[in-house]
Amino acid sequence: MCYDIKASLESQLKRAKRKGDLSAIEEIIEDLIPLTDLPLHHVSGFNHPELLIYTDRQPEFPEVATWGLVPEWINDVEQQKKFWNNTLNARGETIFEKASFKTSAVNHRCIIYVDGFYEHHHYNNKIYPFYIHRKDNEPMALAGLYSEWTNPETGGLMNTFSIVTTEGNAVMSKIHNNPKLKTSRMPLILLENQEDEWLHNIENESDKINIQELIKKFPSEALAFHTVNKLRGKAYSGNVEGISEKVIYDDLEF
Repeated sequence: MCYDIKASLESQLKRAKRKGDLSAIEEIIEDLIPLTDLPLHHVSGFNHPELLIYTDRQPEFPEVATWGLVPEWINDVEQQKKFWNNTLNARGETIFEKASFKTSAVNHRCIIYVDGFYEHHHYNNKIYPFYIHRKDNEPMALAGLYSEWTNPETGGLMNTFSIVTTEGNAVMSKIHNNPKLKTSRMPLILLENQEDEWLHNIENESDKINIQELIKKFPSEALAFHTVNKLRGKAYSGNVEGISEKVIYDDLEF
């Protein structure tokens, strides 16, 4: 699963900077960033933050979107508010089958660039938060799905997204050991040469298969991780700089 992330302005601009269009980057910083909640040193998806996504319809220039996908067929505001807590993640193995995601899986895929994500580890009836990031400290490109939802009361458009997940690799199997879950999960992290493939239009069954083949574990050896301060309860310091820094727990054996 992936319910907690860190996303800096620098990581969110990674794809735009690749193109080298300085005027476009300036436009993003001046016009889009004020509409987001960036920087996100730590945020839970259940708070439905707004950040940038890069979509298949506009691969090089980001859009502002809210975390928690709302399918276009949701026609009631109260239903929408209840629904989007259940669509923070989309299980990669079933995105072409689930009613909530199948339209987006075919027509509306996106990438979300983050610094890393947080996951909780269970040990001796206690929970310890970990921060996971790329060992080379490059931003993670997370595969996502997006949807435009029209508010029936106001007529306003809401851009929403979900982070696709896959089976946990060896590292995540050790960290993400929630006893309530049968298996560990992790976000679908794309390699740089897979990013454009994820955003490629699906025009036939072969294209669909190519997308499905991208839904794999990210190599364990390419990840680094460490424990951090509490992300829940009274000890939580909030979305503050430094919350992803290493903290040692003497009572944790890992």
